[in-house]
Amino acid sequence: MQRPLLSFVVFIAVFSAIVAGVHYYLWQRLIRAPELGPLWHRAGSVALVVLASLVPLGLLLTRALPRHIAGVVAGIVYTWVGLAVLLFFLLLTSEFVRLGAHGVTALLNQPLDGERRTFLSRALAGAAGALAMGFGVAGAASALGEVAVRPVRVRLRRLPAAMSGFRVVQLTDLHIGPTIGRAWLERVVARVNALDPDLIAITGDLVDGSVEELREHTAPLADLRAKHGVFFVTGNHEYYSGAEAWIAELRRLGVTVLRNERVSIGDGEHGFDLAGVDDWSSRGMGRGHGPDLARALAGRDPSRELVLLAHQPKQIVEAAERGVGLQLSGHTHGGQIFPWNFFVRLDQPYVAGLSSHGESQIYVSRGTGYWGPPMRVGAPSEISLIELEGAAAAEAVA
Repeated sequence: MQRPLLSFVVFIAVFSAIVAGVHYYLWQRLIRAPELGPLWHRAGSVALVVLASLVPLGLLLTRALPRHIAGVVAGIVYTWVGLAVLLFFLLLTSEFVRLGAHGVTALLNQPLDGERRTFLSRALAGAAGALAMGFGVAGAASALGEVAVRPVRVRLRRLPAAMSGFRVVQLTDLHIGPTIGRAWLERVVARVNALDPDLIAITGDLVDGSVEELREHTAPLADLRAKHGVFFVTGNHEYYSGAEAWIAELRRLGVTVLRNERVSIGDGEHGFDLAGVDDWSSRGMGRGHGPDLARALAGRDPSRELVLLAHQPKQIVEAAERGVGLQLSGHTHGGQIFPWNFFVRLDQPYVAGLSSHGESQIYVSRGTGYWGPPMRVGAPSEISLIELEGAAAAEAVA
């Protein structure tokens, strides 16, 4: 079994186990504990079993069905996933209320009897359901609405004064696929071009599907305009979707794909180096794939400023060791649905925004699109407008 397929199978297995556990907990708190009668118990139990089964099945169907059908299936399944995540965390938070109620009544020597426990369970389930719906609607409006431009200023000590004000637009995690298509991308491209960028960087997870399925929907990328070009590095999702074919397609569209490579931006000594590496998890995903920063930086003049495109924030560890001034990353979606950002931090050192790592800096975009649930709660999408500032120019202004 090829590694991309094996990775997907393992992902589905682990994902299914998590889905089953979450739905069992939802059943306990929304169906069993409130004791709303036999009809509610039967109907609710069946509904949760069906919904739990649809989640992994939906993931598989969206890869097998024609896009116009897969989009409907994905919209339904992923919307439920978003609501389930919200319900899970809200009900988990309600456990503290439950514990507090038990503690107070115990101190008063009036422990909760069966009737009051049932009332409390119903109240907490009702509150969680209402809040989940509210957050879900707001999250959908955030994910499906206009993507905001987020300006960021980054001072780089080795950047020539002549390059101060250099504008990089970063797009990442667009996830063109079952629920995001051409019309949405055309709007993003128009907004990016209106910013008149010097350079456009696409830091991975552009697609969720094959070139054959999505060629029409990614075609607007050919309309991106920047003085120094449009650059791309792979994310993990490219390797689920046929990385080699997508690399060829992007080059056909006029996008420069950096695969453990480096280019010079600007004029000679008045410029800086731009490097890009394969996704952190891509080693073994195909012949020659895998991050190789040493290869990308071989023979580089260390006095020149260096900007690195790397999909996953964890790649900053090696980048800092090798003298990278700024790394641009995505992958995290900023957590996408609060409080998932706290769990993302278990895998990635940085989740969103500009941070320092030793003498290096890293900017992690929250992403331009979304994956899975068409919702963003506490983590709005963004088109990142990064203005580079040379230290010498900044001191002169000061």
